[in-house]
Amino acid sequence: MDDYLFDPAALLVLGIQQIHVGQEMIGKISAAGQLMQCSASLDVLFLLDGSYSIGRGTFERSKHFAGKLCDALDIHPDRVRVGMIQFSSTPHLEFPLDSYLTKQEVKERIKRTVFRGGSTEIGRALKYILHKGFPGGRNASVPEVLIIISDGKSQGSTAMPAMQVKERHITVFAVGIKFPRWEELHVLASEPPERHLLFAGDADDAANGLYSTLSDPVCTATAPGCKVESHPCERRTLETVKELAGSYVCWRGSKQPNAVQASLCPFIRWKRVMIKHPSRCFRTVCPDPCDSQPCQNGGTCVPEGLDRYHCLCLLGYGGDIHCAAKLSLECSVDLLFLVDSSAGVTLEGFLRFKAFLKRFLQAVVGQDSPMSVGVAQYDDDVKIPIELSQHKDTFSLMKSIDALNFSGGRTLTGRALQYIAQHGFRSIPVFADVQDDLPHVVVLLTDSKSQDSVAEAAKYAKDQNLFLIGIGSSFMRAELTTVTGNPQQTIVYSDPQDLFNRMPELQRKICSVGNPEGCQAQSLDLAFAVDASSGVGPENFLHLRRFVRSSCLHFVINRDVTQIALVIYGSTAHTVFALDTHTSTSAVLQAIDQVPFLGDSASAGSALLHVYSDVMTVQKGARPGVNKVVVLLTNGGGMQDAAAQAQQLRHNGILVFVVVIGDTERDTLLRVAGSPTYLVHISSYEDLQYYQGLIIERICEEARSPVNLCKPNPCMNQGVCILGPGSYRCECHGWEGPHCETRALRGDSPRSPALPPRSHGQWSPRGLQHFSRALQHSKRQMDQRH
Repeated sequence: MDDYLFDPAALLVLGIQQIHVGQEMIGKISAAGQLMQCSASLDVLFLLDGSYSIGRGTFERSKHFAGKLCDALDIHPDRVRVGMIQFSSTPHLEFPLDSYLTKQEVKERIKRTVFRGGSTEIGRALKYILHKGFPGGRNASVPEVLIIISDGKSQGSTAMPAMQVKERHITVFAVGIKFPRWEELHVLASEPPERHLLFAGDADDAANGLYSTLSDPVCTATAPGCKVESHPCERRTLETVKELAGSYVCWRGSKQPNAVQASLCPFIRWKRVMIKHPSRCFRTVCPDPCDSQPCQNGGTCVPEGLDRYHCLCLLGYGGDIHCAAKLSLECSVDLLFLVDSSAGVTLEGFLRFKAFLKRFLQAVVGQDSPMSVGVAQYDDDVKIPIELSQHKDTFSLMKSIDALNFSGGRTLTGRALQYIAQHGFRSIPVFADVQDDLPHVVVLLTDSKSQDSVAEAAKYAKDQNLFLIGIGSSFMRAELTTVTGNPQQTIVYSDPQDLFNRMPELQRKICSVGNPEGCQAQSLDLAFAVDASSGVGPENFLHLRRFVRSSCLHFVINRDVTQIALVIYGSTAHTVFALDTHTSTSAVLQAIDQVPFLGDSASAGSALLHVYSDVMTVQKGARPGVNKVVVLLTNGGGMQDAAAQAQQLRHNGILVFVVVIGDTERDTLLRVAGSPTYLVHISSYEDLQYYQGLIIERICEEARSPVNLCKPNPCMNQGVCILGPGSYRCECHGWEGPHCETRALRGDSPRSPALPPRSHGQWSPRGLQHFSRALQHSKRQMDQRH
């Protein structure tokens, strides 16, 4: 456990709860939370706060959270039964425990629950339970669990009724939502409170906490090797407090008639502060075969059960199951590296470029490689020590790279580009049986600003049909973009080690020569969530709309390549069009032109929750095995409640990319984006257009990254997704079809629900797009029947 304690770089920020563990442990807690299911005889009653202090938006999130907790319960007449009471000024029974007997029915009924509003009378709701018991519950032998979801800001005292409820042997979980008053929830929760206090901001984490507490002795035993562990955590309360600002001179009346006297008066001001409550969080952690990190070279380990795994490898790797270097670049080009050897790059920088060259070429050049490679270096002069096609094997090529020496003159990048354009590709031998019109690619490696002009030389090189790629550290971005003429052909790294992480990106850019779509030809499900609130305003909203419109021009839009959805939001979110609505660029552009401005306040959390539950689903056209990206365009308003929803999207394999225009607190934005890599901060709406290339490139990088085929879950109707090597299958219960989309026929010989027939039980990414079209067709037919 000590390895994970208090690593500040890996704090999991769940709204206003922080669990102090490493990022790897956070992933395990979340994964275990998604796998757990309590199958005991159990009566569970949700007590949902529907008061005005919660508000309609937070109430919707409470409902969503209650639905997610139902996934951790094996709802069945003989096992877990669920009921719900909504309370505000008075308690209202939404449905008793014996009303709905399947998980699907319970979740649908929770969704239909209507916000009532009123004062927060938790005490009155508890007295209702003391008087009526669990409505529709079973006999006293069945354990009773009460899950209170509230901000804890009750109008009356709760201590006495809470104590009486617990004296009846009812297990009480107090779940904080919004900015909870933790000390009041502490009074409500069963002993020990640290095991019975949860936060609704992260449903997977809360499901794990619920199961961890109930697992012994109520629920069935956890899987072998899984154990409940205690982690340090911190819960926060946002409180308004009085503060003495100081004493100031004031005038008061005196005993003498018609006279005042000066004295010092205290001046009080009110401020909002975060009060911290250090505690322990108990979570179940299960071992998995990926603990030993068996995948090399940036590969992603995907566990298959408790003892098997497979590796998803980056482009250029996959020579074996552990992502060894794959000795072939799957494109034919003439490739010349132009390496800066000037004093500005320093000997250390030059040696780093040599190491990068060796590692990159070892990964991509093999005996059967269709690529010819050369290396040039420059300062005042240009030399080509390794000419194209000079070496026939990797070993001799590596020896020649080792022999390159640092020269240390002036940085004349413009002159070097001019020279390479004239002389760099003259040495290529032409044989009758060898293709001689391969694309000519120049990769410029520099870390020093040029002392001559690069613009004219770069234009001349491109006129000679050279394809230029620039690599340098972050401060070189502008000059490299001038050289390449395109931000998407510029690779910048943040620190020396990061240079080596850019190898797959360089590989992709080299192979995008002659492909006008470049990375956009990758399969991608892309959703734009656009702030249309009064904080943005109608004029700036048009800038956002134009940005979305021009971004769509960069993608090949159809069922097999890129699908695009558009959501606009104010206080609530609206789907303008779903992923499967439009199958051509012209249809998407036409729909964007009709998008209205909404006004109203902004709730980015509601928008991301809407994208998660109503856009990125198989039912709404999302394709299994295809990478998924959400681009949130906002002025930064209404972001306070968005971090937990963004975290939930990321936990389900959906990238959240945040583009913010204007001044907003960076900490809040980083919690939503999850990483600085996925946050773009732009000063004005007019500048938005200049960042489009960067944003598209980052989206496209995600389109090529490995996918977890079970994230988000492609199986409908509570089907369980089971990963196989490069494929998955859905295990259905009461449903059938590849994605559990068809209700099982009831007859004399019911089919086994365990496995679908092998002919369609396993799906690899290549076959998924074709199935997606068939699924849409069958879905439309079913909709027409109903």
